[in-house]
Amino acid sequence: MNRFSYYRASTVDDAVKALCAEPTARVIAGGTNLVDLMKYNVEAPATLVDVTRIDALKGISETTDGSLRIGALVLNTTVASDQRVNDRFPLLASAILAGATPQLRNAATTGGNLNQRTRCYYFTDVATPCNKREPGSGCSAIGGLNRIHAILGASEHCIATHPSDMCVALAALQAEVHVAGPGSERVIPFAQYHRLPGDEPQRDNTLQPGEIVVAVVLPRASCNYAGHYSYLKLRDRLSYAFALVSVAAALEVEDAVIKSARIALGGVAHKPWRRDDVEASLAGKAADETVFAGAADLLLAGAQGYEHNAFKIDLARPAIIRALTQAAAGTPQSQTDKRIA
Repeated sequence: MNRFSYYRASTVDDAVKALCAEPTARVIAGGTNLVDLMKYNVEAPATLVDVTRIDALKGISETTDGSLRIGALVLNTTVASDQRVNDRFPLLASAILAGATPQLRNAATTGGNLNQRTRCYYFTDVATPCNKREPGSGCSAIGGLNRIHAILGASEHCIATHPSDMCVALAALQAEVHVAGPGSERVIPFAQYHRLPGDEPQRDNTLQPGEIVVAVVLPRASCNYAGHYSYLKLRDRLSYAFALVSVAAALEVEDAVIKSARIALGGVAHKPWRRDDVEASLAGKAADETVFAGAADLLLAGAQGYEHNAFKIDLARPAIIRALTQAAAGTPQSQTDKRIA
């Protein structure tokens, strides 16, 4: 690990100024991802800006329009156990409980979860070329061991995947990301927060220099999915493993007919994967497996497998159908009993 300076910010403005003063500075709170990357010499910030004492980043609160605001410093465990989240946005609680371990969830924060980096083997191995770590050096995963890599939205420069479970649910629930920067505060729709690799795979999100995440807001309208949802995660072992494929499914159903749908996929792309047109196509149709199979085919249109991960395409299709079926039936996947019958 390289030497670095440490600065404890007392306000959001204070943190923003510290980030603007040193381009390689990084925000640290739980540190569950950043500290590992510093140990691997993937990250070498000149300064760590500690934001854990900033009150404006803490707590879960109601907004005037009935939405729920989750501060960037709220722990994953706190979000998953909050009664308001469980009553109105149970899909989010379920997704969080599918990720990591209790020990990690007790340290990891909401803002950190959004900004965690890929678990691509080559990204963390500084002895190998990686366009995400060192732009222009090449992508070792293309033609290498690519079992965990993307099948959708990848580019010739990068086929890494986004690792979060929480973000897949936040994408399906159409959350908003509130950020503060040197200019002013702004709101980023969740679908626009993370980005596909394109020819700039080193950029995971649309944050601008000096900006930090202040909060995530769950819109009141997404409460409509509290009765019909499921978060299905398929992985190599039943706990402490990243998703090979995950599905966040949320439906509004009336008399076995779909009023509206939200579907996001994890483990398959550089960001949580959603298709507005596929969701819109489900409105007014019967909530049955035939319809869900058609949605799965559309969601996976254009999927491209590589030597070791083409199986994900065959894995994703039944997972989408199963998650939507569970959501329609009001029988969500249990994250405490993780067996899949």
